[in-house]
Amino acid sequence: MAAFAGDTVAKSHAKAHKTAAHKASTRGPVYGKTTEAIALADELAQQHKLPKAWVRDQISKAQFLKGVPKMVLPPTVPTAKNWRAYRERFIESRRIDAGTQFWQTHQSDLARAEQTYGVPAEMIVGIIGVETFYGQNMGNYRVLDALTTLTLNFPASHPRAAERHAFFKSELGYFLAQAHHQGDASITGSFAGAMGWPQFMPSSAAKFAVDFDGDGRIDLRNSPVDAIGSVANYFKAFGWQTGMPTHYPVSFDEARLDKPTLLAPDILPSFSVSNFTAKGAVLDEQAQKHNGSLALVELFNGDEPPSYVAGTDNFYVVTRYNWSSYYALAVIELGQAVKANRALAFSQSSTR
Repeated sequence: MAAFAGDTVAKSHAKAHKTAAHKASTRGPVYGKTTEAIALADELAQQHKLPKAWVRDQISKAQFLKGVPKMVLPPTVPTAKNWRAYRERFIESRRIDAGTQFWQTHQSDLARAEQTYGVPAEMIVGIIGVETFYGQNMGNYRVLDALTTLTLNFPASHPRAAERHAFFKSELGYFLAQAHHQGDASITGSFAGAMGWPQFMPSSAAKFAVDFDGDGRIDLRNSPVDAIGSVANYFKAFGWQTGMPTHYPVSFDEARLDKPTLLAPDILPSFSVSNFTAKGAVLDEQAQKHNGSLALVELFNGDEPPSYVAGTDNFYVVTRYNWSSYYALAVIELGQAVKANRALAFSQSSTR
């Protein structure tokens, strides 16, 4: 979900795509011309230089979605993070098969995106596969309803309520600007307002979406080609370095290991290879030649021992799409699995 740091990534994906029937039962009244709605409309109209009457009309028509405020709250009983369980939800045969078909259908567009932006096709395929199962689960919430609800009724009990409320109000403004330009405020997406094949938040759509199919308009919901180019452009904008791996395997020399220091920067690459290994990390031959900084990425496995990788600057770029190392590694491994499956299918067909 580009540029939206979900409070719990697994929770966001599990709840982002409810059925239309369920959502219909959770719709409340329209906001109408209440004092709060009019004040919000006037503020956003001024910020984005939009017609005040038009914005007031849109906000007045927005419906309160009763279940949405609860969906952005952290779980009341935190569950143990489990990379292996999380991975199984995305690195699965049906998603790999769908990704292989997606790549086959759009191989020329993926190749063009890789040439234009320097981002490997498997990374783009991984993002779209994790986000929306290749367009199958783009969300059916009206984005106007979702973002207005999260602006006017954001739960005060959230531990970062002020910050999150400001974020969703800003996203509502970006959405209204796009809706006015496109002449369509009925666009649907996730409960948090993410849209289309790549699940861009409105601000990301404004900054990074591109007309990659050349039809004169950007359409992330109906044009997978625009989505392909937009994901690649997003990665490039956040500093993707062509040819750099995302991560390396890592083990430890327990006699020299200073794990607290290695983990202190979290997923931000902060150590040179020499400093990394001096603190007890053991790298393979390829990783020892890495030209850049590394981070020790720790992924918990419930009651089992954690998994670790040495993350590069490119791993960090993937986390800018969704701020989670679990999400990033799922994207990377799904893309790799689809690439391998595609190669296998090609080799089998060529030997017949």
